[in-house]
Amino acid sequence: MNQFVLKADDVAIHYGGVKAVDGVSLTLERGQIRGLIGPNGAGKSTVIDAITGRVPLTRGKVYLGDQDVTELGPTARRMRGLSRSFQRTSIFGQMSVRKQVELAAHKMGVADSGADADAVLKELELMAMADVIADDLGYGEQRRLDLALALVGRPSVLLLDEPMAGLSVKESMDLAKHLKALTTRWDVSVLLVEHDMDVVFGISDVVTVFELGRVIASGEPAAVRADPRVREAYLGSTA
Repeated sequence: MNQFVLKADDVAIHYGGVKAVDGVSLTLERGQIRGLIGPNGAGKSTVIDAITGRVPLTRGKVYLGDQDVTELGPTARRMRGLSRSFQRTSIFGQMSVRKQVELAAHKMGVADSGADADAVLKELELMAMADVIADDLGYGEQRRLDLALALVGRPSVLLLDEPMAGLSVKESMDLAKHLKALTTRWDVSVLLVEHDMDVVFGISDVVTVFELGRVIASGEPAAVRADPRVREAYLGSTA
């Protein structure tokens, strides 16, 4: 039996002569957080798109547990427990917090969408804001709501594309705390693309570094931080 909840095997995405992703293999274990870092344009978000089925593969395979999901579209992968968020929030600004989480749960086919919504809101400390219109939330709270929408239906794998973008240091650390708790309380495994190095190295079990569509280093955070190839990739860059 496959010991990984997620596996990308030799994934490549080429646009003509441009190799956006060129032979990337990575895995995600149950309850693990794997951080993906690298300079802008290194291919991190494209890998997320590939794993979730938003872009066709030039070659390679994607497995969710023991199942080959390479030929499945984004919706089918989501229904099988593979969820994601985007760099920009996907919330509905004129809808209340609870109503849109319930709607997302209903669209997922959750038997009791109300109970599922309540569980998600409670986990992310949004219950007190359940009746608040999303546009009236602070940006950090909107980011948590965006995460709530990704968590409906209890996905086993969560792919997050820069969830801390635009947040203050306190808001970033607060969201990071929730992510870490989800891996234990909800048994969610997380693939995290993020530019906030304090967050990535603070909560990730494993860090993978991209450069020019390839993996140049991968391992425990301390080892990756000390890797000279990683230092060189980031020379002159804040990413």
